[in-house]
Amino acid sequence: MQIYARDLDKQLKGDIKPLYWVAGDDPLLVQEACDSIRSTLRAKGFTEREVFHVETSFDWNQFLQLSSSLSLFAERRIIELRFKNAKPDDEGKKALERFVEDPGTDTAVIIIAPKLEKAATSTKWFGKLVADGLFVQVWPLNREELPNWLSIRLQRANIKATPEALKILADKVEGNLLAAVQDIEKIRLLNDAEGNAETLDADRVIAMVADNARINQYSLVDAALQGDTSRAQKILAGLKAEGVHPLPILSSISRELDSLLPMLAQREKGQDVRTIIKNARVWSNRVQPVSSALQRLSRLQAWQLLHQARRIDGAIKGLNNANPWDELSLLTLRLSGVSRT
Repeated sequence: MQIYARDLDKQLKGDIKPLYWVAGDDPLLVQEACDSIRSTLRAKGFTEREVFHVETSFDWNQFLQLSSSLSLFAERRIIELRFKNAKPDDEGKKALERFVEDPGTDTAVIIIAPKLEKAATSTKWFGKLVADGLFVQVWPLNREELPNWLSIRLQRANIKATPEALKILADKVEGNLLAAVQDIEKIRLLNDAEGNAETLDADRVIAMVADNARINQYSLVDAALQGDTSRAQKILAGLKAEGVHPLPILSSISRELDSLLPMLAQREKGQDVRTIIKNARVWSNRVQPVSSALQRLSRLQAWQLLHQARRIDGAIKGLNNANPWDELSLLTLRLSGVSRT
């Protein structure tokens, strides 16, 4: 069964599964999902735990031997597989298939892996593997969800915050939830030390919290697709300041434009945007930015943006005298909906 992380607690109230696969790229959310699974299993008597780091040279026979043997202490056992890559090699696939064919009742496997692409989760092998198990897809929080998430965390720490304080805190920790948790703990400790129970306002956030935002080219693409011009330009400036090479940024924008072209063609034929997005199997966390772009851009504009991207590629490779960062800024502006003057 495939579920989102937000539905995990509900699913854990049911029967124990032989296999739990947690996939995602946000360390904190993945960690918390795994903690919930471990806690549930421990309450059911799975008190022994073996951890393996699965890399290229991993011996899958070791896993099979352990999963089929009885515990020395006659206790139920958790086998935790921490994948370096999103999915196992062919030997690993066969080993996991053998396990789920006859898992027994005394062993539960937890797989912790990077984000899986849609193509991988749609395979027959993967479907068979999680048919009697649980696949937990962990998505990073989007910008709109972050203030509410922060508010809940602050309330748990007995801290009240103004809406403006939440907004500033969200800006400072965007994409870095581990830093957010650390900052909330720092605020709590400072409040306790100062005997301060007042509501957290914007000035205190600015004074107490460092800028821990984790930004990347994917955040940039989504901000531009949503028409959030100022945020897109801020992210682009941040990437430049961090020393990110412009080529992967351009590649992310170009791939997005390539994927938008067939959807824009369908929209121009009169198809409903929601139907187009569903048929294209757009991930749920990207429905909003893609939908916004489909409603704002034309296919001609997308082709023009791709043509501009090719010129930027030449600038990056030294084939023309244009400044790649200036050109990327213009490209991002146009993708955000700012017209040429």
